[in-house]
Amino acid sequence: MPEELRGDVRLLGEMLGTVIAESGGADLLEDVERLRRAVIGVRAGTVEDSEVTELVSSWPLERADAVAQAFTVYFHLANLAEEHQRIRSLRERDDAERPARESLAAAVRDIRAEHGEERLTRLVRGMEFHPVLTAHPTEARRRAVSTGIQRVSAHLDALRDAHPGSSAQAEASRRLLEEIDLLWRTTQLRYTRLDPLDEVRTAMAAFDNTIFSVVPEIYRTLDTALDPANVGRRPARTGPFVRYGTWIGGDRDGNPNVTHQVTREAIGIQAEHVLRALERACGRIGRTQTAGTAFTPANEGLRAALAAAEAADPRLFAEVQKRSPQELHRQLLLFATERLRATRERDADLAYPGPEEFLADLRTVQASLAEAGAPRQAYGELQHLIWQAETFGFHLAEMEIRQHSAVHARALAQLRNGEEPNEETQEVLATIRVISWIQERFGVDACRRYIVSFTQSAEDLAAVYELADHALPGGRPPVLDVIPLFETGADLEAATDVLDGMTRLPRVRERLHQTGRRLEVMLGYSDSAKDVGPVSATLLLYDAQERLTRWARDNDITLTLFHGRGGALGRGGGPANRAVLAQAPGSVDGRFKVTEQGEVIFARYGHRAIAHRHVEQVGHAVLMASTGSVEQRAERAAERFRATADQVARASRDAYRALVDTEGFAEWFSRVSPLEELGDLRLGSRPARRSAARGLDDLRAIPWVFAWSQTRVNLPGWYGLGSGLAAVDDRDALRDAYREWPLFASLLDNAEMSLAKTDRTIARHYLELGERPDLTSRVLEEYDRTRDLVLDVAGHQRLLENRQVLSRAVDLRNPYVDALSHLQLRALKALRAKDGDDGETPEELERLLLLSVNGVAAGLQNTG
Repeated sequence: MPEELRGDVRLLGEMLGTVIAESGGADLLEDVERLRRAVIGVRAGTVEDSEVTELVSSWPLERADAVAQAFTVYFHLANLAEEHQRIRSLRERDDAERPARESLAAAVRDIRAEHGEERLTRLVRGMEFHPVLTAHPTEARRRAVSTGIQRVSAHLDALRDAHPGSSAQAEASRRLLEEIDLLWRTTQLRYTRLDPLDEVRTAMAAFDNTIFSVVPEIYRTLDTALDPANVGRRPARTGPFVRYGTWIGGDRDGNPNVTHQVTREAIGIQAEHVLRALERACGRIGRTQTAGTAFTPANEGLRAALAAAEAADPRLFAEVQKRSPQELHRQLLLFATERLRATRERDADLAYPGPEEFLADLRTVQASLAEAGAPRQAYGELQHLIWQAETFGFHLAEMEIRQHSAVHARALAQLRNGEEPNEETQEVLATIRVISWIQERFGVDACRRYIVSFTQSAEDLAAVYELADHALPGGRPPVLDVIPLFETGADLEAATDVLDGMTRLPRVRERLHQTGRRLEVMLGYSDSAKDVGPVSATLLLYDAQERLTRWARDNDITLTLFHGRGGALGRGGGPANRAVLAQAPGSVDGRFKVTEQGEVIFARYGHRAIAHRHVEQVGHAVLMASTGSVEQRAERAAERFRATADQVARASRDAYRALVDTEGFAEWFSRVSPLEELGDLRLGSRPARRSAARGLDDLRAIPWVFAWSQTRVNLPGWYGLGSGLAAVDDRDALRDAYREWPLFASLLDNAEMSLAKTDRTIARHYLELGERPDLTSRVLEEYDRTRDLVLDVAGHQRLLENRQVLSRAVDLRNPYVDALSHLQLRALKALRAKDGDDGETPEELERLLLLSVNGVAAGLQNTG
């Protein structure tokens, strides 16, 4: 472990120990230490597992709650220490002369060297990275806990920056201890369930704190790599290639809490945040742009814009002019700042009609400064503001609507039969009317994508257009890009047939003509993996990408594939940059759209340095995956190893389906995991199930994955892979596929990460709660088989052998996660017992259970 990280973990742990002793007494701290030593002893082989069970069973529930709180807060602090170490590492690797691995500068260097300047320019101009923020699964921790951790982080920075022995260091240490004390005293559980607008406001923190300021810095990084000699003195060579979307407040599939009114309010909250951010940035640049006309004369365009400003509001313009005489560039920027304020406050007389008019003012100032011989003023901070306005507009992120195809079918059946629309149908029609309102208020790009989940035919897509006609009879329907979402294995296989029918729809043909034959298709990772298992789903998705790419080429379509990846490995998660490089050849083609979900948003955008690195890594992968050489290598590997992969997938799917189709499996899963109790965590506004049914089919993929992670089994990330690998006699072929085919390497590496977070001993305790020895032995045997064969094929002696940072993080956490798992098992066993223990109410036991769930989620760093 790096010494700086070791020091931070030790310091924060000692401070937490001080706080625990002050709050609960030395005996509470001793109980925490006893459990810590015991779980470490179990892993070292010096303590029996049963001794830990006896220890946690000996405490009253109140003491067990306090111990669970202690370990949970420790994980928050350990995560924070690791984040600080990552930031230190990023800063140490920042070298302008030697681009970091997987950076935009590295991509520019490599593509320029291998493919030449023309190809590089074409790739950069066409590059698109489109992250879509989603509310689910949301974070297990409360917002109060998150903000408390941010304060601890700030004081840790202050402590490390202070001079040793100084009064500043002493004060920073005192404040750090105070904040850790408050974090310890803050309840981990939410009192009320989040509503969708809470989720919108939570996501806004990422925009306010990092995204708005980081995006132009990333563009500048690419611009510098393209032409470092004249950076900041010439027009930018890169445009805004990042476009944010959001489902938060727009995704109503199975979430009755997302209504048309919520969508309307959500876009309003977004607009408020982005307009404030633009207003602050424009005002800051305007106040500092003090270049006078003597040295920096205004051109005719600027003077005309100022004349128009004076005519629009003579009183306001006179005030601006009085504050900045002979500083004409400043005058227009300050006037633009006031117009942004008026736009935010809905002052129609002064407000900008849209972002295009604001951008026109900025470009007028930029052109005048450039003509006046002040290129550094024209292409410096002002260019950053232009990039921000181009990226975020006045709506921040495009609101995407998602609804289930069955809802549309029911609504249309009512309307076609002339029935009185019920509440569900009225809501569908009201949603379409809100889309129309958003487009009138913020422009078409603020809300035009309508995603139909569980698309099975072109009729499912045509239904949206027909509903739009019903929503606005005689009026002008909104511009809609209806996007099919293919989720199950069968739907993925039928995707191109659906698209054939889709492109015959008159509205789609008209839209293709308007967009230059651009089309978008969404692929669901979560439900496909739950349907057929992780291995078969990976190959099905790869096949679907190949077929869709070929279909788009044959039909002269510019296709963007939208990847509905989750945060956890069992839902398509994992390193985003490696996921891009593992896509089917030709399927990226400079464009990558992906969901960024729940806790992943804050893991990637919680700190500016980490956010910058994340977007750079994805940008690097998008550029590299779109080069002919990378595509050809992947294509050759796919051709060579596809038969082997198919053999793995078939056996894997058979093993997976044999497990989940076993009679009584759903009931067993509910018994061995905290699945039914997870709803009480109030993770988000969305129900855990699509309907009132109790089977696995209606269970959402998020609680499916979350519950398995709590049991320390992590089954959705690896189950079936061992059986699949065992079905191939040629072990050398598997090893070659791992070395040469990015898809196969990504599949095994992700499984290896999931296996590393699995603990066989703890898992057995959970599985045995179901009183089905047959299922317990089947799961554990498949774990052993998968672990052994993954290590053998990868050529590793131990899990994560080649991932030192991740391996260190898992090894650091595992014993402490064990402590929380034992506390959770105590509660779960009592809740599952028919009689229960005397004096322990279900409410008290469930509180301990949920506290431990929060702690395990913090320790494993993922929910769903």
